[in-house]
Amino acid sequence: MKKDDDYDMNFKIIIVGDSGVGKSNMGTRYINNEFQLDTRTTVGVEFFTKNININKTNIRAHIWDTAGQEKFKAITKSYYKGAKGALVVYDITRKESFDNVDKWISDLKANGENDLVITLIGNKCDLENERKVNKEEALEKARLFSKFLNIYINFIDKI
Repeated sequence: MKKDDDYDMNFKIIIVGDSGVGKSNMGTRYINNEFQLDTRTTVGVEFFTKNININKTNIRAHIWDTAGQEKFKAITKSYYKGAKGALVVYDITRKESFDNVDKWISDLKANGENDLVITLIGNKCDLENERKVNKEEALEKARLFSKFLNIYINFIDKI
């Protein structure tokens, strides 16, 4: 049996987006399969770790959940260093959070690694009846950024 600190690969993944889009709940859902309606606002950064075995390769994912408030923006930019993946999250019921995706991706490009893989995530899909951002608009934004920045961008609208 392998020890907890025994892994073949180590990846840093950051979660960015406006405050209140559900970044922390995504982390706790992925790590602990839990969901809480009354989560508190993240201050600075929170960390999640998950060990995964893929094709007999032990991988440790360090997931950094960053604060979305403007007052923490200068601090959170330093967290981008060394990240191999970034989840840019917006709330499908809040158009402003989608409009701010442009700023988050620009920050990632300016402060992140050259080989950073970015995934655009439309969160809170359980609130479909309150949707303010349509899927076509989000797909177009993902296509635009993938061409403009010469990086790979995925689009996820449902998890």
